Amino acid sequence: MSDPALDRALVLEGICKTYNAGKPGEVRVLRDVSVTLDRGEVVALVAPSGAGKSTLLHIAGLLDTPDTGNVLVDGTNMTRLGDDARTAARRGQIGFIYQFHHLLPEFSALENIVLPQLANGVGSAQASARAQQLLDRVGVAGRAGHRPAALSGGEQQRVAFCRALANAPGLLLADEPTGNLDPTTSDQVFGALMDLVRETGLSALIATHNLDLARRMDRVLRLDDGQVVG
Repeated sequence: MSDPALDRALVLEGICKTYNAGKPGEVRVLRDVSVTLDRGEVVALVAPSGAGKSTLLHIAGLLDTPDTGNVLVDGTNMTRLGDDARTAARRGQIGFIYQFHHLLPEFSALENIVLPQLANGVGSAQASARAQQLLDRVGVAGRAGHRPAALSGGEQQRVAFCRALANAPGLLLADEPTGNLDPTTSDQVFGALMDLVRETGLSALIATHNLDLARRMDRVLRLDDGQVVG
């Protein structure tokens, strides 16, 4: 019998995370959290500030490790891999979007999307062509040569979306991707992100405070007191 986890983009099994364990100020952030994400599914993660959603996303994105539990990406148990293999998975299989764009200020929009591809062994011409294509998909192709300081907040975040998808990952993780934008721009930028996700068939786990945005996704999970419900 086949393992259903092999057919899923992301599986989190029994994830626990405690900071300062056994010491004064111990904080139990995640308590036996289990989440599954089917291929092509877009899931909202709704949580109040400080509830642990960033920790959960960092663990799912292999940026942090759980105290106990397993993280499976495309059926591979990442908790059993060494550092080099986990780094390779982060680079090629997972895209991450933060609340703040974190674009490199000295490089143009296009170059910010080219660089992660070069680090993954893609040739310069091919990387540039893909970067331009991604920028065109989110409506900022005309700003390709501009550095981040010359872009609006919405344009910066669209470029950050493109950078996260530069290496064609199967899994996208986003932590409040429109949290720094005004409501109108947030709605427009989120629409661009959803269009891009749907066009590319990505699986995505997107943390947000915005219930209106959450309802536009396939499913809503709530993280409260270190546990996921919904």
